[in-house]
Amino acid sequence: MHEPTLLWTTTAHWLAACCFAPVLAHLHIAATVDSPGEIARYFMITAVQVAIVALLFRPMESRWPVERWTDRRHTAIDRSYTLIKLFGVLPLFTYLVLSPLTSLLGGGGDDAAGLFSLQGGIPWLARHPVLLFIAYYAVYDFVYYVVHRLQHAIPWWWALHSLHHSQRQLSCWSNDRDHYLDDLLEALIVAAVSLLIGVAPTDYALLVLSGELLQNLDHANIRLRFGPVLEKLLVDPRYHRLHHMRVDPERPQLHACNYAFIFPLWDILFGTALFGEAARPTGVGDPMVDADNRRGIVAQQLYTLRRFWGAVRCRAGWRPGDVAFSEDFVPVAVADIDLRQLEASQTPLPASRAGYPGDREPAH
Repeated sequence: MHEPTLLWTTTAHWLAACCFAPVLAHLHIAATVDSPGEIARYFMITAVQVAIVALLFRPMESRWPVERWTDRRHTAIDRSYTLIKLFGVLPLFTYLVLSPLTSLLGGGGDDAAGLFSLQGGIPWLARHPVLLFIAYYAVYDFVYYVVHRLQHAIPWWWALHSLHHSQRQLSCWSNDRDHYLDDLLEALIVAAVSLLIGVAPTDYALLVLSGELLQNLDHANIRLRFGPVLEKLLVDPRYHRLHHMRVDPERPQLHACNYAFIFPLWDILFGTALFGEAARPTGVGDPMVDADNRRGIVAQQLYTLRRFWGAVRCRAGWRPGDVAFSEDFVPVAVADIDLRQLEASQTPLPASRAGYPGDREPAH
């Protein structure tokens, strides 16, 4: 037991001294971020997380798949998204944006404090770090639940978030298949709440990483159910797969369910939980969104940005509700569309049908 601990500590010290400290010094930001040792431990934990996904979740998909695919090429792009986010986007945001901002506001490290600090409001939590972390986790997950509902309700935000849902081969790598503007909006909201309640950057990184690992499992193509009791306490792959189902024209509101990432409690409280339904095909029937599956990462990011720009600049993009997108990226309420015909045709809605009167006028 002592040797693995010593190896972990030694590796962290070496990475901190030889890799991260020189980089921070070169960028002249060493005084505004957590210690290089914390960053080294982040990357080591991230490497363990990726190893778990690759060496545990991925073999489980082969052994107990929900769907069998003769060709998995569509899942490869999601693996690239995961590696870019975990080893690039997330640490850059946490240690180059969130950490300096926390220091600027007078917090940071173990003494992080916010306007509504949980430690300040409930002092005994400071003496029980495990309970404090669980409290942070509950707040973190609730904020994500609210954000997730908005990502589906607001058409311009759905234009971004739909990239995540366009994958028809949902797998253990699909969690990080996102548009980076969507990730930024999400991260800014969650990080702002974290600052308000006094979460230190290191704890924030641990919250995100542990949540990411659970979500990797939730997206996995695995016939796994936690059981009638535990599935009410923790999101499992069967539960989250229903959230990714393609719209059923016979039951068009069935997919509006299971928004929670970690705790189904939020879905249960707000009436969006769906249990016991058989697994259904995943993806998005709208041809404008489904076309994401024929593109690489750069093309996906650019094309999704065009979808967002087409929606955010017109009134229909601000009207809550389910939409599809026309050829010129204007949102169209699905109540006005034959969903079965739209999906079967694989032809985008023509621009002449797009939107409501006045939709091409900029929103005020």
